[in-house]
Amino acid sequence: MSSDHTSDVNDASGDLKSGVWTVVVAGGSGSRFGAPKQFVDLGGLRVIDRSVSTAAKVSSGVVVVLPDSLTLGYTSLGDVPILTATGGPTRSASVRNGLQLVPEAADVVLVHDGARPLATEALFARLVAAVRGGAQAAVPVVPIVDSVRHRQQGAVDRDQLVAVQTPQGFTTAVLRAAHDQGRDASDDATLVEHRGVTVVHVDGEADNLKITTRRDLALAEVIVGEREPSNSATASPLSREDPPE
Repeated sequence: MSSDHTSDVNDASGDLKSGVWTVVVAGGSGSRFGAPKQFVDLGGLRVIDRSVSTAAKVSSGVVVVLPDSLTLGYTSLGDVPILTATGGPTRSASVRNGLQLVPEAADVVLVHDGARPLATEALFARLVAAVRGGAQAAVPVVPIVDSVRHRQQGAVDRDQLVAVQTPQGFTTAVLRAAHDQGRDASDDATLVEHRGVTVVHVDGEADNLKITTRRDLALAEVIVGEREPSNSATASPLSREDPPE
């Protein structure tokens, strides 16, 4: 992934929703967490609902990729359609399943991990703005603060490294072409980079953590408590106590 191309776009303005679709990947079983983590409560909303709700604020439509046995319980948020697809055996396969439901008219696609419920609307908008500004692929990155070592080669200069987050943004044509090859990778930016596409960096967010363990959930609860001291999330129409179907 190229670190020499850093987007100057850090703020999005205007209505960027037209032609933008987001694929929220939440097809995992949560084996490390001990349950489907995307359906656990986080400050009065399920984890998946927070991810989908933020995506819907900057998208014309959202596709949520879920395990075969689970459903969301809603099909729209306001005027934004929320479609669902079934997860595949790998993350890349799940994204491909979601892409099949993205309309041909879409020109920008964001791919977001459903287990990153704290990504803000501003971060989504930065990715859209980067692609609208000419990037074929853009990812949010944050500095690495720990010392880093290679298992065989010793210390690595952390100033040359960044941690990559989601959502990741792409022109629809570039993302479809990368997935048409049927390859697997840890993220979509890696897939498009294999095709020679330059990946632009935008500023990520320190709080945009990925919930993998119960400890991650506990930290996310602290962050939500700081953001939403009045616990207003519990008044959301997405708030529910019933288990997923």
